[in-house]
Amino acid sequence: MFNGNTLRDAILSGANNIANNRQKVDELNVFPVPDGDTGTNMSMTIGNAAREITRLQDEPAGNVADAAAAALLRGARGNSGVILSLLFRGIAKGLKGCEEVDAAHLADALQLGVEAAYKAVMKPTEGTILTVARVAAESARRAADEGKDALEVFTDALAGARQALAETPEMLPVLKKAGVVDAGGQGLIVIFEGMLSVFKDNIIIAPADEGPAAPAAPSRSAAAEYEGEITFTYCTEFIVKRGKDKKDPLRLRAFLETIGDCVVVVDDEEIIKVHVHTDHPGKAIEYALDFGPLTNLKIDNMRDQHERARHEAAESPVRPMGKEPYQPAPMEKPVGFVSVAAGEGLQTLFQDLGADQVVSGGQTMNPSTEDILRAVELTPAETVFVLPNNKNIIMAAEQAVPLSSRKVIVLQTRTIPMGISAMLAYDPDLDTEENAIAMDKAAKNVGTGQITYAARDSNYDGHKIKQGELLALENGKVAFTEENLTKAVVRLTKSLTKRDSAFITLIYGEDVTDEQAEEARAALESKMGKDVEITAISGGQPVYYFIISVE
Repeated sequence: MFNGNTLRDAILSGANNIANNRQKVDELNVFPVPDGDTGTNMSMTIGNAAREITRLQDEPAGNVADAAAAALLRGARGNSGVILSLLFRGIAKGLKGCEEVDAAHLADALQLGVEAAYKAVMKPTEGTILTVARVAAESARRAADEGKDALEVFTDALAGARQALAETPEMLPVLKKAGVVDAGGQGLIVIFEGMLSVFKDNIIIAPADEGPAAPAAPSRSAAAEYEGEITFTYCTEFIVKRGKDKKDPLRLRAFLETIGDCVVVVDDEEIIKVHVHTDHPGKAIEYALDFGPLTNLKIDNMRDQHERARHEAAESPVRPMGKEPYQPAPMEKPVGFVSVAAGEGLQTLFQDLGADQVVSGGQTMNPSTEDILRAVELTPAETVFVLPNNKNIIMAAEQAVPLSSRKVIVLQTRTIPMGISAMLAYDPDLDTEENAIAMDKAAKNVGTGQITYAARDSNYDGHKIKQGELLALENGKVAFTEENLTKAVVRLTKSLTKRDSAFITLIYGEDVTDEQAEEARAALESKMGKDVEITAISGGQPVYYFIISVE
């Protein structure tokens, strides 16, 4: 059986292993556009959990799993990161209340993880990380039913995952044509391999820049888990005996995040166990009293703990990162908006359209669920519309919904033009449900063109693409390649234009000069005539030379 310390070390090892191999996983992506790569997103997601659980000492395995799942959820980036967090959320559910993990619990937990991930994906696609996780869980179940122990169950799960990964090209023709396996599935296997290193040999795989792997270290004090400067002074721990109304512990966690970091909130039907590093333990205690009476109260001044322990923390394989505290904004108005955008011009544009908060992010820079939740909580409104403006950010935004103290509506905006159209469609005279429908309809009615560069050689969707070529995307699909930027703008825009199109907006990026943008606008105007209004604005966005909106 595995105890809590072993499970903690296994997750740390898995996080280090995917961090060491994230570039190799990134390179498996077949879509030639620069994107929020799979390996990087999975590494950043589980890295958030590693920073949280490295502080846990001698906790039951169920508590470790729960803390890891909560941190994965809040740190989830990109679709692959969200799916990874959902797998661990299900695993935590299966291990709830477990002091140690035996074979049966492990098999059950893996199965619950797969079920959670499949339920969250609207249209599950086989040949992806979902398939790899499912086959791993099925292999684990067979091993447990055969009477194997926990180590053998996990070993068989990994073997099943590897077999499923090898078969992904047969399930997805695009993988077979590119000669690669699924990136998300490979990332999951890399994490499982890191975990097995601890389960089997008690070795935590070290970060690539910190030398060879070392034996799993014994538990250390709270201060020993901090790097250099301590952000908050007091390590505060207590147990809340839950009242009859059973108030949602997520609200307590959300408040604690505003006054400190290293927040761990673990609950069952009877108690809520709390851990937080803060400069204001009194505020934490006062707020928690609203959830029930407190017991086992413990407050340590971490700055008074000796220097040697803090020095050891600087050498920790996975280093925690402090977060700036924030106070949730008062709900002063009925409706507010959070948008995701990269580039000073685009951020200003969304603010001018009424966005209360603009989260910096987009292609290649997928914000986490925590980033989006923070923006929502800083929006002074009862209901907050969230516009992800990128298909790889939608799932992360949706995970913020149950974590917020506000009502959150995530619109399915997959591009910047869709987000702009949605904002323009908002009508203060309509209620939130009516506005959600109207804004969604407006977003779907806009055509989006994007001109970027090919990040890799590819034979994709019937197009032979060379690295570095200009790549034109029409509503997310590869349309053609081109060598001349102005010609690419004209050709792509004409393809997007319909008979009733009246407005064309060219949003040019940080690598396009004002002169180049004007040249493209003038060339397009000469082709489209005077019946269509054409505007060029500086978005300052990275990755995309032009984002084209046609309405």
